[in-house]
Amino acid sequence: MKTFQKPLTMEEEKIHLLKYSQGNMESRDVLIERNLRLVAHIIKKYQGLDEDPDDLISIGTIGLIKAISTYDMSKGSRLATYAARCIDNELLMMLRNRKKKSREVSLYEPIGTDKEGNEIHLMDIVEGNDTDITSACIHKENVQRLYQLLEEALTPLEYDVIRYRYGLFGEPELTQQVIAKRLNISRSYVSRIEKSAILKLRDRFFST
Repeated sequence: MKTFQKPLTMEEEKIHLLKYSQGNMESRDVLIERNLRLVAHIIKKYQGLDEDPDDLISIGTIGLIKAISTYDMSKGSRLATYAARCIDNELLMMLRNRKKKSREVSLYEPIGTDKEGNEIHLMDIVEGNDTDITSACIHKENVQRLYQLLEEALTPLEYDVIRYRYGLFGEPELTQQVIAKRLNISRSYVSRIEKSAILKLRDRFFST
């Protein structure tokens, strides 16, 4: 059983939240690492389902990262309270989408907003079906930018997993199990690589 670091004290949490708000990414990492125990606690209620614990931890961690990125200290609630809701929501969203389709939630999770404040999903970029000429041009540019980032932002292994997983560059769309066999790694490792790669693409796409 993995041993998690002790949670931050209230004072330590405030210090790192303030530093992160000023752009200190090391403080963000500390906030993530010291709240992983919360992720492990929340996924316990999902362990009766037929789900890989590593997948649950990965999805829960995504929720934690979102919570830390969007947490507003002025609201008055503790980070742990807010993060617990975000982690729970991420896990529930994953379960709902798995019931609908046999593919990972990461392709459908929100990755940002456009200039009008509309929510954008990675699916909108990869498989958009705009008919308006202006929108079609924007979509084409987004796809080209995303494809460029696949090579710039990802490691060779991440690149292969995303390419096979979503059928890019003429490849057939493969399941995680098939990819695992092809790359001679475990399925849970494929899942972790996929989620990490999606986060990298999201961060780079909206920071450039």
